[in-house]
Amino acid sequence: MLKNTFVHIPGIGTTTERQFWESEIHCWNDFTPNSQPRLSRSRSDNIIACLEESHRNIESHNPNYFSERLPGSLQWRFFPEFRESTVYLDIETTGLESGRNEITTIALYDGNSINYFVNGRNLDDFPGQIDQYNVIVTYNGKCFDVPFIENYFNIKLNHAHIDLRYILASLGYKGGLKGCESQLGINRGDLAGVDGFFAVYLWHDYKRNKNSKALETLLAYNIQDVLSLENLMVTAYNLKLKGTPFYESRLSEPILPKNPFAADRETVARIKNNMWAS
Repeated sequence: MLKNTFVHIPGIGTTTERQFWESEIHCWNDFTPNSQPRLSRSRSDNIIACLEESHRNIESHNPNYFSERLPGSLQWRFFPEFRESTVYLDIETTGLESGRNEITTIALYDGNSINYFVNGRNLDDFPGQIDQYNVIVTYNGKCFDVPFIENYFNIKLNHAHIDLRYILASLGYKGGLKGCESQLGINRGDLAGVDGFFAVYLWHDYKRNKNSKALETLLAYNIQDVLSLENLMVTAYNLKLKGTPFYESRLSEPILPKNPFAADRETVARIKNNMWAS
């Protein structure tokens, strides 16, 4: 879809882009100095120069060029071209305020391998790992995960960033990551009912009671989030394509790996009972 996109060119909006498509200018290579007679020669030359620059940025693996020029609701368009350098990211914390709380776990999934980081074990390895990727996909990460990470590690994540919160909202799916999953028919099994608030209790149970099952449940939850992000990314991409002439280029449903951790039912039930009792 990226090479069918023209709205990243200064002065071109969605209306003009659709006029291009209706005039059989479906992709960058279809645009020539004479393909749009209503445009002045200087305007056509400027568009061609921008498209040449766009080609160069794909060839040099620079998604930031497109991320900086597309609105949040259209960031999905550059996903397939840079999928091989994309990572799905989610963090768990002891609270919502980055200046007063800590990161407990971080999960990364790049479409092939799962990596996870635990406070007190290998959390400091995260900055080196995230630098291997060019694109980050999150849910609400622009407001929460990325600022929290940058403050916690005192680093800057300069990756292109696709935040599914805005893309899914533009499709009518709201209510947080779990709410969107439910609306799209995604079932979490034993992790149903576990959320970010519950994850704080899991961490406290692990630290205070040395309950390894609580940590395993927390990691299962954190990792399930990033696995789900790829599923939601592909789903959102395909749903967005329905509003364009290019639905035949939709993506196949991803084959997700097995989560290496599982929720401990006894731990989940005990914490829930304690929460209700208090």
